Amino acid sequence: MKGTFIHGPRDIRFEDRPDPKIEKPTDAIIKLSAGCICGSDLWPYRGINKITQPTPMGHEYCGIVVETGNEVKNVKKGQFVIGSFFASDNTCPHCKNGYQTSCQHREYMNQAQAPYLRVPLADGTLVPTAEPPSPELVPSMLALSDVMGTGWFAAEAANVKPGATVAVVGDGAVGLLGVLSAKLMGAARIIAMSRHETRQKLAKEFGATDIVTERGDDGITRIKELTKGIGVDSVLECVGTQESMMQAIHSTRPGGSVGFVGVSHGVSIDGDQFFYSHVHLHGGPAPVRRFLPGLIGRVMRKEINPGKVFDLTLPIENVAEGYKAMDERRAIKTLLKV
Repeated sequence: MKGTFIHGPRDIRFEDRPDPKIEKPTDAIIKLSAGCICGSDLWPYRGINKITQPTPMGHEYCGIVVETGNEVKNVKKGQFVIGSFFASDNTCPHCKNGYQTSCQHREYMNQAQAPYLRVPLADGTLVPTAEPPSPELVPSMLALSDVMGTGWFAAEAANVKPGATVAVVGDGAVGLLGVLSAKLMGAARIIAMSRHETRQKLAKEFGATDIVTERGDDGITRIKELTKGIGVDSVLECVGTQESMMQAIHSTRPGGSVGFVGVSHGVSIDGDQFFYSHVHLHGGPAPVRRFLPGLIGRVMRKEINPGKVFDLTLPIENVAEGYKAMDERRAIKTLLKV
């Protein structure tokens, strides 16, 4: 089998590696129905996260179970399943409290840009659908594995309520699906911060009512102008930089909330400023597993179509071009045909 590896900055290769096999009795093997590239994959691609050896890539996945270990009970061969970027047992205290990405036995998934994938802790990690989805629903099912669930968590962590005014910092797939999530949670006004016309268009389709193109202090000023100097009730921070976090905190009204899901890079918060802001701050790696059953139902009923964030489709052997297109912002998110 071939799979995707990163060898260094902007060095992506689709090359031979061993077929996955059952290593523990709690494992499952799935045949992927599609693969994709995540915006967070661009951190190592750009050399911001250092790569010291060839490293497999890919943490978003859905597909058909082809083999299970002898202790797997909840997942059957032939089922269509979706999992999260962390494998979890879904039984430990952290999982029971809804934070499966902090599972006491978690394992990070990083080999999903390939035709087949070994999934540890299969009973806790994988969620089967009642029936196999039609082909046109597969992109949306794949989006649930990370970006839709992460956008949903950002909105939940930001305490989005019916009638709220919300801002979304970041116009990648997570930010755009954060817009959709805020809309589904009843937000009355959703301000999407974006400089890119195609992303602005999709943000509006997902429910954005306003577009702000400014960033940093200018972005904060513009948010305050739109809210008569008060700030918004909730901000979804979907980038992970110092600028985006400060923009999120300082755009929020006293007593409001920031939900942060951007993978943190160089972010620090001044204690005095934060103390006097009266802003609630919550986030981290999204516990996607918690949201999968409900989101799967919404996709199956065709209430949502998060697969629209995939605006480039390539054969998986052309995965390097998919990374390049996303790095150059020619694509929001690349779907890989396997």
